[in-house]
Amino acid sequence: MKNKVIIITGASSGIGEALAFALAKNGNKLVLAARNIGKLDAVIEKIKENNIKAISIETDMSKGDDCKNLIEKTIAEFGRIDVLINNAGISMRALFNEADLEVIKTVMNTNFWGTVYCTKYALPYLLKSKGSLVGVSSIAGHIGLPERSAYSASKFAINGFLESIRNENLENDLHVLIACPGFTASNIRKSALTKDGTEQAESPRNEQKMMTAKMVAERIICAIDCRKDSLIMSTNGKLILFINRFFPKLAKRLVFNHFKKEKKSKQ
Repeated sequence: MKNKVIIITGASSGIGEALAFALAKNGNKLVLAARNIGKLDAVIEKIKENNIKAISIETDMSKGDDCKNLIEKTIAEFGRIDVLINNAGISMRALFNEADLEVIKTVMNTNFWGTVYCTKYALPYLLKSKGSLVGVSSIAGHIGLPERSAYSASKFAINGFLESIRNENLENDLHVLIACPGFTASNIRKSALTKDGTEQAESPRNEQKMMTAKMVAERIICAIDCRKDSLIMSTNGKLILFINRFFPKLAKRLVFNHFKKEKKSKQ
């Protein structure tokens, strides 16, 4: 990918940060968005060491006006948009019957509506550039995960939304990629919301056995370059989707048992 204007949301840590570092070359111009402007500026400083032009824009993805501002400032600075990577997201860890409804709303507003807002305002420019619209989704958008009801719902919604956008623009040369990483070593589990909306603070899983954010970023970039429609990154993810297609009851039992072990490890 060369000489592109690229917006990355959720770029202050994890996959978004790794994408920023990986794309900070070949004349690309980067626009990084996140709520934590301090962390975002730290990423920007490292990127500028590569003589890449990059700007940071404080953005709360749950707010439509913030997303509109992100797109408007990008156009004011660079005049076009070639790639929009909707990466920002938060997770949860709570049984639905115990979770406050505000937790559900918060996850949906950030993950789903943030993607909708940014896509709405960026789409005219992406159509003009025949660019790439990317959604960083999850296996949770293909099969519902226990204690992640809002997270799974948001990812199912993102998948359906982006597929509709793709089908609406089949004759407009718009590239739409739905990328689904497996479990990735990042901050998302530590910042996952519990039933009352407080952050979980620690990961219930062994992060050392997961894909790294750098690995995920490299695969997403390759898929953008190849203009792929979808990307399932983990072997386990591909396997569970195969089982779910042909043996759905077995898939549900496997998922239940897997997350039941996680629950015990927390106690």
